[in-house]
Amino acid sequence: MYTAQQIIDNRKKLWQEHGDIVKDKEYTNAVAKHIMDNPGLLTEIQDSPEHLIEMCFYIVDKDKQTVPFFLNPVQRDLADRIHRAKQDYASGKRLLMYFMVLKGRQQGCTAFITAYQTASTVINRNFEGFTAADEDGNTQAIFQNKAKFFYDRLPELIKPSEKFNNRKQLLFDKLNSSWEIKTASKNMARSRTVNFFHGSECAYWRDGISGVQAGLGEALTKSAIAIFESTANGFNEYKDLWDSGMYENIFYAWWLTQEYSQTFEDESKEKQFKNAIKTSRDGNYDVKQKEWVYQRCKWLLNDKRLTWQQIYWYHNKWAGYLNKELIKQEYPCSPDEAFLSSGSCIFNKEKIIQHKDRLVELYKSNPPKQGEFIITWNNPDIMDIPIAFRWVDAATGCIKIYEDVKPGVPYVIGGDTKGEGSDFFSGQVINNNTGKRCATLHGRPQSKFYTAQMRSLGMYYNTALIGIEMNWNTYPIELLTDWHYPRQYQREKTDTFTGEVKKAHGWKTDGNTRPLIIEREITLIEESLELITDIGCLNEMLTFVKKDDKIDAEPGKHDDILFADMIGEGTRGQQSRQVIVRPIDDEDEDEDDNRKDADNWFN
Repeated sequence: MYTAQQIIDNRKKLWQEHGDIVKDKEYTNAVAKHIMDNPGLLTEIQDSPEHLIEMCFYIVDKDKQTVPFFLNPVQRDLADRIHRAKQDYASGKRLLMYFMVLKGRQQGCTAFITAYQTASTVINRNFEGFTAADEDGNTQAIFQNKAKFFYDRLPELIKPSEKFNNRKQLLFDKLNSSWEIKTASKNMARSRTVNFFHGSECAYWRDGISGVQAGLGEALTKSAIAIFESTANGFNEYKDLWDSGMYENIFYAWWLTQEYSQTFEDESKEKQFKNAIKTSRDGNYDVKQKEWVYQRCKWLLNDKRLTWQQIYWYHNKWAGYLNKELIKQEYPCSPDEAFLSSGSCIFNKEKIIQHKDRLVELYKSNPPKQGEFIITWNNPDIMDIPIAFRWVDAATGCIKIYEDVKPGVPYVIGGDTKGEGSDFFSGQVINNNTGKRCATLHGRPQSKFYTAQMRSLGMYYNTALIGIEMNWNTYPIELLTDWHYPRQYQREKTDTFTGEVKKAHGWKTDGNTRPLIIEREITLIEESLELITDIGCLNEMLTFVKKDDKIDAEPGKHDDILFADMIGEGTRGQQSRQVIVRPIDDEDEDEDDNRKDADNWFN
């Protein structure tokens, strides 16, 4: 018996040699007989329906030619992910097989998922697949041009007895299996038991994703595969679901599609294009400008290692758009740029996205240390005064360490408390000598826990200067004072009764300081973005926008880490920027002991 992969490899070889559709059909008929004569092979393709696609399916390619359906790199990756998910689910390593697929245009996701469901329907008993499309025209096209096309061209030997109805459905009564497609609506799929759900272009559903999910109700079985697939459509429910982390997020960059490549017309055009890319200068250019696309092409060439033919294709696609911004949505280079915000981001999005992309790759092999401090209290029953602390690694810890403390280096820590308009406590540790961000605290702890963590961070980072915003919650500042933390940021405060100017702990964000720290952050992004190490902070920068003459986080988004960072940057003037290097023998005994204690606490 031949394995499915052997049959597929042989079909590919024959097609490369002859390219003859008649000979290929003769081959698929022989394959169908081999499947029917070998129960072991049938079991193999029942477990992996993607094999049947490459063994027997046909598709119309972009040149409108009927050809064998061989999976492209995007389709192959998605097939592999589904297969691994099924194995992990069976072994108990995974509870849900739900996927979010974000991609560019015409990368073959809908064709593959529809073919996968069609294959599952014709070879499995009691299978029920369901697809929800964004509009009636696409519903009809997916059924007629994909599912029915796939089924009609299967070898007769493996076609089960079927009946079609006017609801755009494939129904095989003897197998008790079916696949149906409808336009997405609130009430679809009620009273069903669905094994495989496909949401096609779900970012464009009229009723949104939440409305459709309510209609699905309990329709999905525990072992169901659910794929929500789409190109982006701004900051809507699809973006919210992507950000939720509840599903497995999959992004397919446009360059994974092999056809997206273009040869130069002649040597003169090639030379002119390459010279323009190589001589382009870095800057904050608008997407409408030639310099923008040249900078983008240079990044694709140097960072993504694309070919000249690929970036020439991208350049020409950009040139063909009247609305140049569409290139980011239709052919995105990263998930961030796929989701275009409704407001105008005040920071340089191009730089942020590219820097974030580099950090994501860096942290795959060298992730930051994550955890939190365990506090020893003077009276544990009432948690009155912290007297010691030690670090513990924890995957759910609220602190991430990007750069460990260095002897003699001065540090500052900016803090943003949970208050009106803010759901999270946050803190940002900054090396005041270099400006590099060394650690980030972010989470929903109670005020006392947050303050104890901030105090521990401050003690560990050489008794850092701590500046916490006092606008909505002064309790952390008061606690640090009660606990005798020695270095808090001091602002000038005018006594409303006497008019006397006094010093008070804590950072105040008001009409004077807010524009100032925002402008400083804009300058930092332009000149020294490499100092930002936290991906969460970069994400918040991307959704910090100017809308209706107001600068704020995009509705539904957060700016907690960003404000902690801006407050930290704003407090740096009250801390030394000089590294103190002294021989150990000359150091104060107390300071030496403090350093040793901090090392013990952390390690």
